[in-house]
Amino acid sequence: MKLTGAQALIKSLEMEGVEVMFGLPGGAILPVYDPIIDSPIRHILVRHEQGAGHMAEGYAHVTGRPGVAMVTSGPAATNIVTPLCDAYMDSVPMVCITGQVASTAIGTDAFQECDTTGITMSVTKHNWLVTDAADIPLVVREAFHLASSGRPGPVLVDVPKDISNQMMDWYWPTDADVEADLPGYRPTTRGNGRMIREAARLISSAERPVIYAGGGILKARAAEALLELVELTGVPVVTTLMARGAFPDSHELCLGMPGMHGNYTAVTSMQKSDLLITLGARFDDRVTGKVAAFAPEAKIVHVDIDPAELGKVRRPDVPIVGDCRLVIEELIKAVRALHQDESFEPADRARWIAQIREWQARYPLTYQRDPDDGSLKPQFVVETLRDNTPDDTIVVSGVGQHQMWTSQYWRFDHPYTWVNSGGLGTMGFAVPAAVGAKVGRPDRMVWAVDGDGCFQMTAQELVTASAERIPVKVAILNNAYLGMVRQWQELFYEERYSEVYLSPDLPDYVKWAEAMGCVGLRVESPEEVLPAIDKANQIDDRPVVIDFRTDSREKVYPMVAAGTSNDDIILGPSQGEGGR
Repeated sequence: MKLTGAQALIKSLEMEGVEVMFGLPGGAILPVYDPIIDSPIRHILVRHEQGAGHMAEGYAHVTGRPGVAMVTSGPAATNIVTPLCDAYMDSVPMVCITGQVASTAIGTDAFQECDTTGITMSVTKHNWLVTDAADIPLVVREAFHLASSGRPGPVLVDVPKDISNQMMDWYWPTDADVEADLPGYRPTTRGNGRMIREAARLISSAERPVIYAGGGILKARAAEALLELVELTGVPVVTTLMARGAFPDSHELCLGMPGMHGNYTAVTSMQKSDLLITLGARFDDRVTGKVAAFAPEAKIVHVDIDPAELGKVRRPDVPIVGDCRLVIEELIKAVRALHQDESFEPADRARWIAQIREWQARYPLTYQRDPDDGSLKPQFVVETLRDNTPDDTIVVSGVGQHQMWTSQYWRFDHPYTWVNSGGLGTMGFAVPAAVGAKVGRPDRMVWAVDGDGCFQMTAQELVTASAERIPVKVAILNNAYLGMVRQWQELFYEERYSEVYLSPDLPDYVKWAEAMGCVGLRVESPEEVLPAIDKANQIDDRPVVIDFRTDSREKVYPMVAAGTSNDDIILGPSQGEGGR
């Protein structure tokens, strides 16, 4: 069967099971848009290429399948670099297809030409510049294989316009074809048996162990295995920003989020532990604080699919390269075998658990719940939203104070219900990612909790949501500032507020929402919060935006200042400001 390169590309996506893609056409990719008309693949037309990338990410976060974005050459390709980097940092599977000028024009500074593969080399697992239409099916198969296997991540396929128009003989590659063409790509999925047995011995012998669960748990679909391991061993768990929902917050051994804005118990339990069982986490600087002072007495078991992560920040005593789910399942077997050995006596952790309970009772997350001036506290908005939505609601956040408050005060009891930008910290992530998440899970309620600064960066994608009848809901915690920047300026720059004021009224978020085809609501007092949320929850035929006018003075606590030890955690005014 003879096909053009463009037809082969769309057919290849169909063969990979792609049901939806996000994109925006232009000259160099135009030949590929023609066969979409005859394809069962749903195409969602975005209003900016960055939106296409973040939608693909949101889709991937909640489904586990690679999100697909397609844009044209030049500025369109550069506009999608931010989502590619975001996906790369957070290990999100994503396939990006870009148009390119004709191969004969490459290198001539042709109209809308840029070196897309060169620009994206450092923010993709791999990328391809297609030079022959006959290669397209194999390249697409390889792209999906690389994006979703090993440590997941984004890949990019750059297709020159003349290659899209070139004729080829259709075929579909076998697994053997893919393996033969990727001879150096063999991710290690099964952990070393000796190391797993050593890890089991350390876990059973430790008196003050903590499981340090990272986003790799979710990428490996290992949430059930983690729960089984915890209930077998009785070891408490911290869940990083990228792992919220990987272990249920309602479980008695869940300590919540550690790190710069983690709760006191999660932060301090890691500091005082004698063993960190690190599963799919990467010792990010936002978790460790000052590395030299991080968990000084702890031995380290580190499990990760990516061997480059082992020893990158903290040298592990027991390094295990492998898929988190498979390694945890073997670890469970090893622990059980050890417990059946009558000569082995596991450690007594009663004092450790009692100490953790004492920390939890003394230092809970808190804020001023009944302010004298009647101001609207952002934490109250998050709590009210949490308590008046289904417990499997998917919540998406932008980046900043609202992100931290949502991670702190939401209760995540289901995996794949928390979508945020962790590693890159991309403002403007929430709205398009929420759209992608709702497309991936139309059966779920999807709320985006956004800041006014973030919202202004990508709000135009609500036009996409309205046009496509994708009923996402957006809660703007509008404090009229770039809140997290203001917080740092207040604490560390002597309240010299340089370029952080945004204004509560400009733009008018209700009118803007209505202009984009959404329902717009405004809330200015605590009494109005629940009625507005109830009204939004009842609307299911269009997006809803609520402008919550929150207290601009409110800061995120606890806090570990950048470059300081986690022992120097700042608790906030309600608990005496300083550390312990």
